[in-house]
Amino acid sequence: MEDYAKELEASFRSIKEGDIITGTVIAVNEEGAILDLQYYAQGVIKAEDMSSDPNFNILEDVKTGDTIEATVVKTDDGEGNILLSKKEAVQVLAWDILKGYMDEKKSIQVKISEIVKAGAVAFGEGIRGFIPASQLSLTYVEDLEPWLGKQLEVRVITVDQEKNKLVLSAKAIEKEKAEAEINHKISMLAPGTILEGTVESLMPYGAFISLPEGLSGLVHISQISQRRIKKPSEVLNTGDKVKVKVLNTNDGKISLSMKAVEENTEADEMEAHQAEEYSSKEEATTSLGDLFKKLKL
Repeated sequence: MEDYAKELEASFRSIKEGDIITGTVIAVNEEGAILDLQYYAQGVIKAEDMSSDPNFNILEDVKTGDTIEATVVKTDDGEGNILLSKKEAVQVLAWDILKGYMDEKKSIQVKISEIVKAGAVAFGEGIRGFIPASQLSLTYVEDLEPWLGKQLEVRVITVDQEKNKLVLSAKAIEKEKAEAEINHKISMLAPGTILEGTVESLMPYGAFISLPEGLSGLVHISQISQRRIKKPSEVLNTGDKVKVKVLNTNDGKISLSMKAVEENTEADEMEAHQAEEYSSKEEATTSLGDLFKKLKL
């Protein structure tokens, strides 16, 4: 009874041209879609009024049961239906949705529909967006043509409704994924691990070392040598192969030491030397004992 009362109330509500209303798709064909508006009249959206996206295909992209928000174009299309336009509603609502995506750093799926000067075009929420060539990938993109038709996961980085400007970036997501992968690799490095790396740059405060797995760490100047040095270049050159010990991985940064490797090596050498001396003495003692046993007194 309560549901019937709600439906009755909805059927008598006032619908005017320009209103944005919500309906459920009850039928769809190549010409358009029919919506249940919970009103005495049904809603009709022509295929050409569904989307501005050239890649849009009504038979593939609209299904029975879908909920659609659309603008009322006419309250009577001449056949007793309410003529609607999803394209117009999108223009009103999409900018707020896209702004929300940008604020939430939410990724969306788009398809590149056109290659233009210095970038590509893709539609987000029905709005024409631009992906600069520099934002297509982490790597440099020289030839844009192979990107036409590609599906991309992108992040909204600029939304300006007044200037009708929407800028998207796939690079932002790739960068986040790469950083997450690097952070995972760093977290797996145990303090005390000894690695071999290459000096990639020298700074007044230390040396940056290129490590396996695409990692990079810093040897502070105080950890380069056992002797006191004024600058790293006194003992290191870019491109040098060095052995380093992982001190810690705090805050996602790898702190390294060359001095600790030297100390470990010296300690190992001393231990080996002491073991050798002990072994020699033991052999000498044993030999002397054997000699006394052979003596006849």
